[in-house]
Amino acid sequence: MKLPGYYSSGQFARMAGVSIRTIRFYDKQNILKPSYVNESGARFYTDEDFARLQQILLLKYLGFSLDDIKELAIDTTDYHFMLNALSLQKRLVQDRIEQMQLVESAIDDTVSAIEEAHRLDGNHMLELIHLTGMEKSLKSQYKNAGNISARIRLHRDYSVNKLGWFPWTYDMCELKPGMKVLEIGCGNGEFWLENIDKLPAGISICLSDISDGMLRDAKRNILSDEYDESGERKFDFKVFDCAKIPFEDNSFDVVIANHVLFYVDDVEKACKEVKRVLKPDGHFCCSTYGSGHMKEITELVQSFDSRIVLAAENLYDKFGLENGRQILEKVFNDVTCHRYEDEIILDKSEPLLEYILSCHGNQNQVLLDKYKEFKAFTDKKVGKEFHITKDAGMFICK
Repeated sequence: MKLPGYYSSGQFARMAGVSIRTIRFYDKQNILKPSYVNESGARFYTDEDFARLQQILLLKYLGFSLDDIKELAIDTTDYHFMLNALSLQKRLVQDRIEQMQLVESAIDDTVSAIEEAHRLDGNHMLELIHLTGMEKSLKSQYKNAGNISARIRLHRDYSVNKLGWFPWTYDMCELKPGMKVLEIGCGNGEFWLENIDKLPAGISICLSDISDGMLRDAKRNILSDEYDESGERKFDFKVFDCAKIPFEDNSFDVVIANHVLFYVDDVEKACKEVKRVLKPDGHFCCSTYGSGHMKEITELVQSFDSRIVLAAENLYDKFGLENGRQILEKVFNDVTCHRYEDEIILDKSEPLLEYILSCHGNQNQVLLDKYKEFKAFTDKKVGKEFHITKDAGMFICK
């Protein structure tokens, strides 16, 4: 019997250009379940299932394992999830193209060296080994980029304070013409994208991150705005650990760390490095959040399943609004704290669900196999209006 809008396993496989064995394998692995199973056990799929299959096949093509795919390919037909997934997939494809171009260039250099010297050069071989070992970092970058985007969207689109976090942070930094600025942990560069039209003349900005993948995203995002009207370069990009900043003493007027210090292994050591590269009259702007930040989200997921932990540790315990001044005053003489007054109000669950799945805890292990059940639960909790506490702020150190 033909079901309107449904395809049998065989039809679905043929239309997608894959084998029926592949479809059955993904079903068995709980990666792609059929939308309908009749009483005799026949499996049927819909047009929406093609979207999930597309995610699976592209991630597989790019080298992700089945475990990676289970975590990344969300079982939902919500259109905004798919748009975000496609955007991230495009970014990953761009990264892979750049990687392959580097490998091609390194192979050409190695061939030339062998032809000239008639022997193998270990340094060239090491370069090829390192380049072909970038796959793991690209996978990690895909996950991190998706997580960061989900968090930014929730705050940007549903916060009450009309002066958004990035514009508020920019105002707090008090950038002036001709300044030299360093941002540590710049992520995808969203902070500068949102404030690009406010940059004063002659300013020089170095964006840094410990992840070369995140720095590639930042460079790609702001490349069109990299030069000012006089043709001078506004942005430089460097990969380094903020515990060892590769600049001379007294190099910068302002150093910015936007929600970064709680990820640093040794916060005091990083602060000493920041103080070293700051000019005597410079200032350090570092943001963080407090213990009440987003508490309603934790309460929601744990009321659904008490096993869920959204973060392995409370980052505000390491460096937060409650203890940040005490930590910073070990290094800086003048430390002031400024609170950002805001909250999030939602009237639909999708942005909240996306945020929850972006967290660093064990939620995906629990939720991805029962996403539809969790979505129904969250829909009910959100109702007509759902309030989320925001507890964030900025320390200014001189």
